[in-house]
Amino acid sequence: MTHARAFITLAALGVAALAPLPAAAQEWPARTVKIMVGFGAGGGTDLAARIVAQPLQEILGVPVVVENKASAGGILAGDQVAKGQKDGYTILMMSNAHAVSAAMYKALPYDPIKDFQMLSLVATAGLVMIAAPEFPAGDVKGAISVLKSDPNKFNYGSAGVGTTQQFSAELFNQMAGVPITHIPYRSTPAVLAGLLSKDVNYAFELIQIVSGQIRAGTLKAIAVTSPERHPALPEVPTAAESGLPGYDVTSWYGLAMAPGTPRPIVDKLNKAVAEALARPAVRKQISDIGAQPKTSTPEELSRHIEAEIVKWQGVREKAGIPQL
Repeated sequence: MTHARAFITLAALGVAALAPLPAAAQEWPARTVKIMVGFGAGGGTDLAARIVAQPLQEILGVPVVVENKASAGGILAGDQVAKGQKDGYTILMMSNAHAVSAAMYKALPYDPIKDFQMLSLVATAGLVMIAAPEFPAGDVKGAISVLKSDPNKFNYGSAGVGTTQQFSAELFNQMAGVPITHIPYRSTPAVLAGLLSKDVNYAFELIQIVSGQIRAGTLKAIAVTSPERHPALPEVPTAAESGLPGYDVTSWYGLAMAPGTPRPIVDKLNKAVAEALARPAVRKQISDIGAQPKTSTPEELSRHIEAEIVKWQGVREKAGIPQL
């Protein structure tokens, strides 16, 4: 290559490197940003979205609103974001249900990984194994012994087939070697009523929903499902430390957008989420709903979801739960 041609080539590369970003990426955000939630108001995913929306509004300088589009597994909201505009104005607040749905459904209207531009984790949330106060065991080791003594005598309840709560219980049963019957209900309150009426013997539920009843003594906490003890229930051991090594179920909340969203927008929003979650007031709000703030890179969130899907597919197949 001649010196003249080399100079021209380098100059062209320099011009490309200095080329302005697309107008949409330069101007973003210029209007309201919407966070889609695939579940009804008041649930964990909805609360996480609303907690994050307020500081993001302050940081970005535009309104950030939450819109609920409830459906089984949050699929409708996911589909809307996956097939929406690639402009950064519509964001999906995902939860562990995003991975569980991928394991439960024969066909989703989107690919749970490829059809999303992942953004960041927002928080993690543990579950807790609960029973009525009369349940004849107070820890995991004792519970496994009781359940093995007569498996046909016991059952567990969940808020429905294909829920994180059911999958948490099935993973526990598989690791403990206890084939316990599942009794599906339509809601968490119905499960709790079933526990208190002794129609079911145990269940797994999000900590923020049942921590008050545990403290009041109307429910017994057997163990938390996360690898570490939970700040909301510091006296309750983990399943791993109290009789079931390796057991780990951690629910999570994360943000994603349509695939093909310009990387400058992704990076700007990822930075804004990290800034929001660094605020003490926001961290306290997340802690108050039983979760713990946690951020990530887009790539880390994608890898996390891929691993969760593989995990829950394995649990579903081993439990013989038919796909929907």
